[in-house]
Amino acid sequence: MVGKKFTLPKLAIGLVLSLIALAMFIPVINIFARAFSHPDKVHELTGLGVIPKGFSLINFQVVLSNPIVGQAIGNSLFITIVGTCFSLFFTTITAYVLTRKNLVGKTPIMIFLIIIMIFEPGYVQEYFVMKDLHLLDSLWSMVLYRMVNVFYLVIMMRFIEEIPESLMEAAKIDGAGHMRVFVRIVLPLSRIPLLTIGMFYAIAKWNEFFKSSIFLSSPNKTVLQVLLRQFVVERDTSTLVGITELLKNSNVAQLDFNALKAATIVVAMVPILMLYPIILKYYTSGVMEGGVKE
Repeated sequence: MVGKKFTLPKLAIGLVLSLIALAMFIPVINIFARAFSHPDKVHELTGLGVIPKGFSLINFQVVLSNPIVGQAIGNSLFITIVGTCFSLFFTTITAYVLTRKNLVGKTPIMIFLIIIMIFEPGYVQEYFVMKDLHLLDSLWSMVLYRMVNVFYLVIMMRFIEEIPESLMEAAKIDGAGHMRVFVRIVLPLSRIPLLTIGMFYAIAKWNEFFKSSIFLSSPNKTVLQVLLRQFVVERDTSTLVGITELLKNSNVAQLDFNALKAATIVVAMVPILMLYPIILKYYTSGVMEGGVKE
């Protein structure tokens, strides 16, 4: 076995990539450190600090004790979980239909889908569609919004095409219809693409704030990303009803506003970050499956 040769260019590339990784990683850790720092010491934390100054959960207590934040988290979870399930089901079943060899009009359908992917509808048209469907100010507007992504649909089609046709033919000989073939054969054999595309759908649903701010107007229908922007970017503390009274009753004399922002950002980040360790190994194995041929 020949060892890897150490060269100066490899060292330079490694150092550059390490610096880029640190440039992206340190700000995230700094947000966590600021959120967990004690209110009396948080001002001592610099922009490059990664270790909390003291330790306190008061920032999270203030943020999470607000009823609007809890409602927003619940709305975001509903949109993400239900929306991802709907998107996965309809993306997969559409991909199955479009990969059938005897499908009439397959080429015009694919051309139409590609045109939709390239020329996306405008915001005004999407707003009036939601209005005509009576979905404005309803969480279902965000669940159904862009339920099928054409790019993910094409990826799923490629995976389904790799499933041996002999398996489906054997099931049809035994009397199975398309729906049974889809449920019993296609879905179990598409676990890796389902997990991968599901992660992409979940991230998009969780992070969507612009359309949420347009389609959802009631305070009890707001989502966490909209609340995060109002509080962190626009510094609108009126959205967090009750914070002033809570701070007056707190044992802490003053809470740092930047620390409260950091705690809000952490609350918005952690749920979606928890997906990566679970999905990453399946995503990696899925990429490597088609990379080497025997």
